[in-house]
Amino acid sequence: MKDYLLQMKSVSKTFPGVKALDNVMLEVKKGEVHALIGENGAGKSTLIKILAGIYKPDPGAAFYFEGKEAEIQKPIDATLKGISIIYQDLSLFPNLSVAENIYIGRDSDKKPWKKINWSEMEEKAKKALKELGVEIDVHTPVEKLSIAQQQLIEIARALAFDSKLIVMDEPTSSLSSGEVEKLYKVIDDLKNRGISIIFVSHKLKELFTVSDRFTVLRDGKYVGSYDTEELNEDKLIQLMVGRQVLYEKNKEKVKTGKTLLEVKGLSKEGNFKDITFELKEGEVLGITGLVGSGRTELAQAIFGVNRPYKGELKINGETVVVKSSEDAVKKGIAYVPESRKTQGLVLRQSIINNISLPVLKQLRNKFKLIDRKKEVQLANHYVKTLDVRPALPNRAAGDLSGGNQQKVVIGKWLSTKPKILIIDEPTNGIDIGAKSEIHKLMRKLAAEGMGIIVISSELPEVLAVSDRILIMRHGRIAGEVGIEEATQENIMNYALLGPKAEELYEEEAPA
Repeated sequence: MKDYLLQMKSVSKTFPGVKALDNVMLEVKKGEVHALIGENGAGKSTLIKILAGIYKPDPGAAFYFEGKEAEIQKPIDATLKGISIIYQDLSLFPNLSVAENIYIGRDSDKKPWKKINWSEMEEKAKKALKELGVEIDVHTPVEKLSIAQQQLIEIARALAFDSKLIVMDEPTSSLSSGEVEKLYKVIDDLKNRGISIIFVSHKLKELFTVSDRFTVLRDGKYVGSYDTEELNEDKLIQLMVGRQVLYEKNKEKVKTGKTLLEVKGLSKEGNFKDITFELKEGEVLGITGLVGSGRTELAQAIFGVNRPYKGELKINGETVVVKSSEDAVKKGIAYVPESRKTQGLVLRQSIINNISLPVLKQLRNKFKLIDRKKEVQLANHYVKTLDVRPALPNRAAGDLSGGNQQKVVIGKWLSTKPKILIIDEPTNGIDIGAKSEIHKLMRKLAAEGMGIIVISSELPEVLAVSDRILIMRHGRIAGEVGIEEATQENIMNYALLGPKAEELYEEEAPA
């Protein structure tokens, strides 16, 4: 027991209609990186929120911290014990400076009239950043920093609170490969200083890279804890999902129909230049490339939210101008955005309200009011078709796991009956089992005649679902490969070394 920094035993949590955790345990040693893993809906987020003092467990749970029995009734209890949580959606104040973000909450026990010691705040912020080997001006507003820098600010804040345990929830989901390597080094440094880390991720390779031990949850239950040396990817997946999950290159012989979408010479200053391609009925077109290559901006241009200044779009052979997202929906285009939480869902609203949102006009009765019966039927259809769990349409979307949230976003846009579906990072932050389900869904929709554009940073994913792949580099299409000859190696060659793009955006956008 003395080797353990944290022990959580007999942890259960019941919500109305569902038992999220059932007699779960978690033990983290001092100075180790401990992977917490399981499918979406396995209970990882619930367990972390109990550790953070956001949720209270059912009676019978026992907590020990540094060998002593501990109570965590509210978030400040966790903070005072030295527990810091870095959530996937960073909890920084964008309009405040780096120093203010690092220091905020430290004086929660002070009287409200006590003045802030600004020089002390800046010195402590500088010290925390120095410990990480990070050079950032502490006066800089956080909104001006990159995602990777913001993540380091979260870690610096944990150090400023003298944290002994840091929970990192999907810390690499928005980072480039170079930024991920820097984060690994930071984690190594923290571990060498005796700080324990709970690492939550769905990227198996990075889990094996950073973790000393694993705890596996499945369907809200404890499966077991294992040293990294005891596991490989296949065994870990089977422990997570209770079955074998294949994640192989697409080998389907696809029969495509007529051309649905033609993109000719599309350009947007600062985003992408001279993009030309076609999408056919029944085809899944993959678009990949390094972060910053212009993939998302291209998708948003086609959907009407990031209008290009040059080029032409044709749908079913007819030249169109897509002026807005509403206009795109009318023309048969749907777009599942990269961030389901900030762009795809209204988290506090129910599954019903989220799925019906794009089609409210079609759900009105003769009195111009929303036909509630039709709205519920629509939501129930997609909850059942997409296997959203728990199947409780009145539940808030924000209460669902990441994989089930993604299914709701997809259902929301399928409700518009699109002919062209664009999905940006379809399985970001989603476990291997849910990934497989979403990949099968995309292939099924394509087989029914839909044209699908899949944008993804994960090369195994692009290879698993695509019939043809475009590789973007510096805002241009650097190469195209058919699925027969596509490999991770030749895709990365195009992404890293492909035809050298000229300096972009020479033209000036019209006023």
